[in-house]
Amino acid sequence: MSLVSHLECTRCGKQFAPGKVYNLCPCGSPLWVRYDLRQAAATLRLEELAPRPPNLWRYREVLPVAKDSSILCLGEGFTPLLRAHRLGKKLGLENLYLKDEAANPTGSFKARGLAVAVSMAYELGVRRLAIPSAGNAGGALAAYAAKAGLEAAIFMPEATPAANRVECLLFGAEVVLVPGSIKDCARVMRERLKDADWFDVSTLREPYRIEGKKTMAYEVVEQLGGRVPEAIIYPTGGGTGLIGMWKAFEEMEALGWIGKRRPRMFAVQAQGCAPIVRAFATGGEAAEEWLSPETLASGLRVPSAIGDFLMLRALRESRGVALAVSDHDMLTALRELAETEGVITSPEGGATLAALKKLVSDGLLAGHETIILFLTASGFKYLEVLEPLASHPEG
Repeated sequence: MSLVSHLECTRCGKQFAPGKVYNLCPCGSPLWVRYDLRQAAATLRLEELAPRPPNLWRYREVLPVAKDSSILCLGEGFTPLLRAHRLGKKLGLENLYLKDEAANPTGSFKARGLAVAVSMAYELGVRRLAIPSAGNAGGALAAYAAKAGLEAAIFMPEATPAANRVECLLFGAEVVLVPGSIKDCARVMRERLKDADWFDVSTLREPYRIEGKKTMAYEVVEQLGGRVPEAIIYPTGGGTGLIGMWKAFEEMEALGWIGKRRPRMFAVQAQGCAPIVRAFATGGEAAEEWLSPETLASGLRVPSAIGDFLMLRALRESRGVALAVSDHDMLTALRELAETEGVITSPEGGATLAALKKLVSDGLLAGHETIILFLTASGFKYLEVLEPLASHPEG
């Protein structure tokens, strides 16, 4: 079953026929999948979702895979939406929630995008997949490639946490360590594989990862009983999750799930790598590359993003903001999340709480709103970063 009507360039609007292998539009911009949402609305009803499988494929009508036999499912999606009672009370926030993406396969939200992207590659006959990754995306690609029996090549910065490197190797992927940032990894990957039959599944350089990521927004609305939260605070590197959720709210309105109201979207970056924050502050429509990126949050160490204009568009249309936090503040917030709510998240997840405190203190959030913090990965994949924090809790 596929209700895909066409693919569409996010910049020039050019349309493409479904059921084919694509990377970018010829203009160099990402592609979006479009659906027959009128037909989807006939069966994808919010009030009738309960009996469906508790994974992201419960939203089958707005996902691109045509054949059930092509779906590679490891249980991704439908992660917990946790009411943060103790933390909320401590901060004076009435309706604070944590979307805990650590419950996904391979321990991060990256499983969502790669589940859909690898399923589509498998369906379309692609057999060799390559990706530059700061860690979690590589592990997710390796897992789904293993399930499908496909080859995977992962290009990672040398500073990638050991857990990410080891999981890729255990899944049978080829791992290439590269000095520098994820941008350097992408450059080396394309140089080495340009004459080989490898398919590039980099962030937003193929159209299907974003379709898996967008399901985070579908889940939030379903788990809130059909309500749209006032604020979503999201750690942003390549930005696929933020862009995907913004797309999802548009789809949900067309499906009749929600009205025109949207959440304010807040993108959080590290002070040592904040290209979107800088572009947002200066009114830019694109973000210049951040030179010499430095942050212990490997998922935020993304000096440039092909979807920069889409992130900035979503932030401005939603009346949101892009803001940066220090590594120290994100680690302090990470520990506070663990001590108050029993959740050990990644530094990127800690960044969302650090950002929330700034937003409240600056008067951008009043405190009565329904606020969702996205904890995008398990802290257990960052033990070398977190061990000093545990050894010196006041440091």
